[in-house]
Amino acid sequence: MHVLIIGGGGFIGSRLASEYRQQNPAARSSLTLFDRHFPETLANDPELDCVQGDFGDPSQIDALLDKKPDLIFHLAAVVSGEAEKNFDLGMEVNLKGSLHLLEKCRELGHRPRIVFASSCGIFGGDVRQVITEETAPKPRSSYGTQKAIVDLLMNDYSRRGFVDARCLRLPTITVRPGKPNAATSSFLSSIIREPLNGQPASYPVDPTSEFWILSPKQVVKNFLHAASLSPELIGDDRTVNLPGLTVSVQHMIDCLERVAGPVVAKRISHQPDAFLQSIVLTWPPHFDTRKADALGFTADQDVEEIIRNYIREENIQSPIA
Repeated sequence: MHVLIIGGGGFIGSRLASEYRQQNPAARSSLTLFDRHFPETLANDPELDCVQGDFGDPSQIDALLDKKPDLIFHLAAVVSGEAEKNFDLGMEVNLKGSLHLLEKCRELGHRPRIVFASSCGIFGGDVRQVITEETAPKPRSSYGTQKAIVDLLMNDYSRRGFVDARCLRLPTITVRPGKPNAATSSFLSSIIREPLNGQPASYPVDPTSEFWILSPKQVVKNFLHAASLSPELIGDDRTVNLPGLTVSVQHMIDCLERVAGPVVAKRISHQPDAFLQSIVLTWPPHFDTRKADALGFTADQDVEEIIRNYIREENIQSPIA
């Protein structure tokens, strides 16, 4: 089986490649990663085919798909904050790039399985509502709108038999390793990551504000699980709202203090930001995930588990110091 991970150089893509190789050792030579940049550990791995390029360039996507990959993990995206500030770039990558991917698959006629990284950012409005599989997308950002459109396209291209897609609507992923990015939700990782690394961090919303979160470990696990499911089991609607945890910013800070101590937690401050609030406070934090639960998708047990896993995975020493 030939597997293609679009966005394979990022922290989720690289973990996905590693976990896929562990679960499928015989398939290592048929794993291709595509991204704009790759860390040296990936670029120098002789068992990986790392292709550097731009998802917004149709000719580069054509060259990848001419090899007719059987399984495609589509993780490439211009993140929420950047897509809001640069409308043209968000449209070019998030929407037009995804449409070209689908059209090329239709042209080749080999019906690959696609696991698409959608987002719970497609929902917006009344944050008191409980989101179900029947809740209509009402995004309040360009990023959410682009993801919602691609969800619909994935559904229709699957209905027509051009691809076999499944769209995972991701909660906010935390804790993201590395440096803060342009995602409007980036602070939900920063308030854990930076204090553990001895650095200050801030959050832009009221501490009682609630969010729907999931760890990188569970995201990778759920992507691989999605790839294993038969189309008959998923059904006609190829979208799945992944399980997660509904937590407030204050609860996350309290959990950090219990795990790492008050000195670490005191590195966090409240710095309101109207732009970020205008987007993140429209995301409903309450989800009914009975479909995902029945299909075998999983969430983290609690925030403390997420923090402890991050400390262990990133080899953080003496976080209390």
